[in-house]
Amino acid sequence: MGEVAYDLQQQPGHNTEIVVHINESLEEHRRKELVDSLESTDGIHTAEFCPLRYHLMLVQYDRNNLSSQDVLKRVLDQSVNAQLIGPM
Repeated sequence: MGEVAYDLQQQPGHNTEIVVHINESLEEHRRKELVDSLESTDGIHTAEFCPLRYHLMLVQYDRNNLSSQDVLKRVLDQSVNAQLIGPM
C-alpha cells in the first residue's frame, strides 16, 4: 500500500480518503459493480480496491457533501458486509 494512485494535495482541501474493509470475498465482477455504484454517487470521486488486498477499498469523497458514515452506508446498501477502518 506504499504506492499512491493519486495525490490528494492536487485535490481541493475538502476531499478526504477513507479505507473500508470488506468482510467477505467478492468476485471481480461484483467488485466492479461496487466501484461503479460508489463512483456514480454525488460527492464520491474515486473508489478502488487495493491491489492484491481485495478486502480493502480506498474511497475518496468530498466531506462537504458526505460523511464517512454516508460512504459506508452506500457500501452496505449494495448488500456487502463492510466496516469503516478510517481515514488515510
